[in-house]
Amino acid sequence: MRVLGIDPGLRNLGWGVIEARDGRITHVANGVCHSEGASLAARLLSLHSQLREVLERWAPDCAAVEQTFVNKDGVATLKLGHARAIALLVPAQAGLEVGEYAPNAVKKTVVGVGHAAKRQIDHMVRLQLPGVEIAGPDAADALAVALCHAHQGRASGRLARAIAGAGR
Repeated sequence: MRVLGIDPGLRNLGWGVIEARDGRITHVANGVCHSEGASLAARLLSLHSQLREVLERWAPDCAAVEQTFVNKDGVATLKLGHARAIALLVPAQAGLEVGEYAPNAVKKTVVGVGHAAKRQIDHMVRLQLPGVEIAGPDAADALAVALCHAHQGRASGRLARAIAGAGR
């Protein structure tokens, strides 16, 4: 299973692709889409085009997107919501199933605690993906989202097998 993790942002949208196969997880690629343009519409279109290129190049089987947290600045939260819509829309347009994860769930899965700092996330991503060169903090967060999705998928697969086995 090839997973695309996305850390939405209006200026910088992080992405990371991992491969989960036979109980092993490996790094495929990561990067950051930088929005371009003066207007909000132009910036969103720029993110849409760049993210579509990522999907075309790396051909993921599914995607995972970090959920938005609400902060004190309502305008900033709304703009982040627009970028998150692009992060959800592009994989959906490609026919991919898209998982969504709260920031604390991602941190808890990857680091072990729900309130980890960005440095801790980066460190744990590097430990789980040895030799990875990370394009920046947004890409590290995106790889963490992809790792969370892969781990959640394995856990739900084990649960499904256990339930099926119990019915026999």
